[in-house]
Amino acid sequence: MLVPFDALQQLPNETLESLIKEYLFSQVEDGSFSDTDGEAIKLAITKCKQALKQGTLVVEYSEDDESVAIRQQDDLHIWSTP
Repeated sequence: MLVPFDALQQLPNETLESLIKEYLFSQVEDGSFSDTDGEAIKLAITKCKQALKQGTLVVEYSEDDESVAIRQQDDLHIWSTP
């Protein structure tokens, strides 16, 4: 289930930023994001918030394992295709 952007806006800022940082650090592991200094992370968090607002990134809640993750919108189409 996708979490609407409006609902994300109601989360405490620290919670949303923690979710974004988790996403960014997963990008470090796969090589998509490589600069982990303080300023780079702040800029990346801002860009992720913008991408969430625009719908390029989405937050997905999995009822099966009760997890929350940020995903690329384009990646969701891959999983939903029969």
